Amino acid sequence: MSASFSLLFSFAAVLALASGLGTIAARRPLRAAMFLLVHLGSLALLYLTLSAQFLAAIQVLVYAGAILVLFVFVIMMIGPGYDRPTSFRALFPKTLSTVLILSLALSMAAILGRVDLPMSELPEGFGGVKAIGLALYRVATVPFELIAMVLTVAVLGVLGIARKKTAIELSREAAPQGGEE
Repeated sequence: MSASFSLLFSFAAVLALASGLGTIAARRPLRAAMFLLVHLGSLALLYLTLSAQFLAAIQVLVYAGAILVLFVFVIMMIGPGYDRPTSFRALFPKTLSTVLILSLALSMAAILGRVDLPMSELPEGFGGVKAIGLALYRVATVPFELIAMVLTVAVLGVLGIARKKTAIELSREAAPQGGEE
């Protein structure tokens, strides 16, 4: 493992962890979405360092592009929300836990930095379209199809919940029911 590879991988990993924590800890939804964007970008960088170029491209196009734009669109439709002022007593546990987590991460990085882990050779075609297609459609066909069905049902459920009532349905609800006096 070269020093530049280790440095780039470590940077992407720390950035992924920090932005993931920022996504969870952000009080404003729009800030959480921006942290999520950084997180998805750092995951794409991790995929690149692991020689999975196709996964990195899909990560950027599908997740950072399409899905995150959808999240931001929904956040802006609902309303971005507001921060409430917090006191020192409320901020102290968060600050203390952040300092402890960072010190733990730095000590782990120092320990792991001293160990030279051997890296195995990647198989031919690793991270390419063919290898991913074979894994999805030969090895994991049933889970892939189940996920597709669950997502289809979820989209239909969202459409059913978000659908506006038609004028005919509204007039039926407003009209008195037969037999009521």
